[in-house]
Parts: sequence; C-alpha cells; structure tokens
Amino acid sequence: MDDLSTLTRHQLDDARASAHGRSAHLFLHDGPLRQTVIALIAGAALDEHNAPPAASLQVLHGRVRLTGPGGGQELKAGQVAAIPHERHGLQAIEDSAVLLTAVTEVPARTHRAVPARARARAARN
Repeated sequence: MDDLSTLTRHQLDDARASAHGRSAHLFLHDGPLRQTVIALIAGAALDEHNAPPAASLQVLHGRVRLTGPGGGQELKAGQVAAIPHERHGLQAIEDSAVLLTAVTEVPARTHRAVPARARARAARN
C-alpha cells in the first residue's frame, strides 16, 4: 500500500530539485487504471495534451489551474474534478501535488432498452 502523504512530499522534493519544476510517479497500474502523483512548483505547467477516455484530478497540496475548454478552473487542496475530454493542461499557482486517476480504455457502451414504465417514472422525478 502506498501512502499519499509520503508520495506527495517526495514528489514535491523531486520537483523542487528538477530543472523543469515538475515530477511524477505512477504508483498504481492495474489494467486500464492508472494513478499518478504529479508535483509542480509554482509557475510550472504541463502543456496541453489529449485526455484519456476517463480521468479525474484531486489536489493533494497547493493550488492549480486546470486549463482547457471555457478557460478552465482553479482547484485547491482537497478538491477533485473530472478531466475534460478535450485538450487540457495544468498550471501550478503555488507548489502543488495532484493525484491523477486515469482509465486508459473503456469498453464499448451497451445500450439496453428502458421499459416505458421506468422512463415515465424517471420523468416524474
């Protein structure tokens, strides 16, 4: 089992020592599931890139700006957000660490018929 507090401290230390001001550690890789702690020092960024099929970002330390459609959004420690499906980037407003949870492939969705009674009940609620 990995300890997120320890991973956060180590990645922040590595980012501060890096010429690029960032560091990442993939600590969980299970089939299509990936979890990575990413640390960025204030002002450092991850350039815009394509999104995986499904992903979320949880801020473990600091404040970041998730850039992308609609100008993006600012997140602080303790907050979590879905990663937009469009191209996006990440900027550190202050020394920060985030937990990226990504699913690299999703099975094709199967559409099942919804009975008329269930549709009517859902429409009433």
